[in-house]
Amino acid sequence: MLSSHGLRRPFLVLSLCLVALFLTSAGAAPAPASWRWPLDGPRDVITVFRAPSHDFGPGHRGVDLASSVGAAVRAPAHGVVAFRGTVVDRPLLTIDHGGGFVSTFEPMDSDLALGDAIVAGAEIGHVATGGHTPAGQLHVGVRWNGVYINPMALFGDAPRAVLLPCCQAITPADGRAGTSP
Repeated sequence: MLSSHGLRRPFLVLSLCLVALFLTSAGAAPAPASWRWPLDGPRDVITVFRAPSHDFGPGHRGVDLASSVGAAVRAPAHGVVAFRGTVVDRPLLTIDHGGGFVSTFEPMDSDLALGDAIVAGAEIGHVATGGHTPAGQLHVGVRWNGVYINPMALFGDAPRAVLLPCCQAITPADGRAGTSP
């Protein structure tokens, strides 16, 4: 007969597998091919992504990248221009990349038109001024199926979660691994 202690590890492994399956099928963004960094030169993130706790909550729904006014902005992936215009006080461009992925760049001047096909790496505009970013910064936002996600995950620069071993503890008395309660 197995004790409840003997069933703990298989139950935990099964639970983790079910959670991973749920996240893969309902909510976690699929892993597309890495996107191209939108600016030439060093990768310098000024303001990181901060997810809001709810749809209308405070947060930072993208990343602000160091640049200079007039710097060329490049398409991170293939897509089609979904919007180009001014929203409130900032010029912006939105690209639909398919698969539920939509990227937005602001402030950015562009000569592209609605429906223009975009090739990854092509120049799509130039860093402008306006909006919440100081002059010389570019805000990049990405939505997947209508939900803002951390763009850095698509550029291959987001820190990855690290799973630590479960239920193993080092006992201070002898330094050997043992099962934690």
